[in-house]
Amino acid sequence: MNPLDDLDAMRKLDPSGMGEAIAGLPRHCREAWAAVQGLVLPPDYALAENAVIAGMGGSAIGGALLAGILADECPVPLIVCRDYDLPAFVDDRTLVIASSYSGNTEETLSAAHQARQRGARIIALTSGGELARLAKEWGAPMYAIPFKGQPRAALGYSLIPLLDIAQKLGWVADKSAEVAEAAAAVEGWGAELAPRVPAERNAAKQLAARLHGRVPLTYGAEHLGPVAMRWQGQFNENAKNFAGHAILPELCHNVVEGFGHPDGLGESLAVLILRSERYHPRNALRCDIVGEVLDRNGIAWEAVRPRGQSRLAEVLSLVHFGDWVSYYLALLNGEDPTQIGNIGHVKRRLGG
Repeated sequence: MNPLDDLDAMRKLDPSGMGEAIAGLPRHCREAWAAVQGLVLPPDYALAENAVIAGMGGSAIGGALLAGILADECPVPLIVCRDYDLPAFVDDRTLVIASSYSGNTEETLSAAHQARQRGARIIALTSGGELARLAKEWGAPMYAIPFKGQPRAALGYSLIPLLDIAQKLGWVADKSAEVAEAAAAVEGWGAELAPRVPAERNAAKQLAARLHGRVPLTYGAEHLGPVAMRWQGQFNENAKNFAGHAILPELCHNVVEGFGHPDGLGESLAVLILRSERYHPRNALRCDIVGEVLDRNGIAWEAVRPRGQSRLAEVLSLVHFGDWVSYYLALLNGEDPTQIGNIGHVKRRLGG
């Protein structure tokens, strides 16, 4: 039996139910969209001239994905801050969205305090903790994340509310239809990727098997650039597998020159190129040419394409597919996809 078809063995390696959390993405998106409709924003928030989404790890990736999805539509600059200090431009004309699943992420709390000191408009996205307390004390709007689990598995609850906020502020058109279509696309593809679907018909299990024992490098462009970052993070956290990512067209100006050394790269690397019919024609051509360079250097690679009709659907469908691939790679590696021992060690050493 293929080890990825042994459901009993899979359950033993996944006692916390990461697989169930991954499968829940379409439901999370629908629930988040329905719940966030009740979020009321002060009228003056619409006057913000720029926006910063402050967060770390799984709580920051929603902001990066949002910026990619809305890049051709939102007239307000959207910046993601993954650090203690906000950019110098943040002032009373800025909207700062502090996103921390636990509510206790020290970098995000530092940024929130700075936003308060500079008179910025503040919105909190959290499940509780100190950030929830501060939001209440400051009278700041807050979306309460109704999820218990790992922050990286709560993506639907961190991305979808951001879309609603942008809509409420008049920055983008109504996204209701896009959210519904995206959730349906994810649900449809997810049905083909679930653990009960045997490896011979399961594209995520098949890709995980091809990646097993290798270092996956994920490349993406435009709205799929942040998805490449998400894939790296999921390979790292779920599969405990070293991984990397790079963004087109920038990687054509540096990364493509790095396949010569050390010896044996062809035996250890696997490159995944995220493709979209929405790409600028020159970026699409660059994807083809990067494939040629990889072939010339003996590096295994393959293209991965999304499902759905909108940028949102393409992003969420590839996020979902990548989450499943990282999950199955974790099982092949003999790892619990939920546990994050090294991250826990860092937090303990910091006293958090």
